[in-house]
Amino acid sequence: MNKNNFPFVALGIGLILLLVVMKGGETRVDGATAIPLLTLLVVSEFAFFVTAIGAYIGIKQILAVGLKPLYAVVTLLCMLLSVGFLWHGIELWPFTT
Repeated sequence: MNKNNFPFVALGIGLILLLVVMKGGETRVDGATAIPLLTLLVVSEFAFFVTAIGAYIGIKQILAVGLKPLYAVVTLLCMLLSVGFLWHGIELWPFTT
């Protein structure tokens, strides 16, 4: 696999993991999540790193070759997913006061 194709793979993995995190993060009547909290945090962190690396490789490729619309959209979506997973992971973290 050519590493320049990684943003496409990262976007696919990120979208699948977004579904997992969103469905697993739904709370039940007793206040527990469908998937254990630690698992949700690990999945969010993994997805953050995968999509951040996809965005990084995409930006490097755009700077090296030039702006191609499809590649730019995929890179932008990877950046947005990366920020989203970072924010969601922070929101999942149980802060006690």
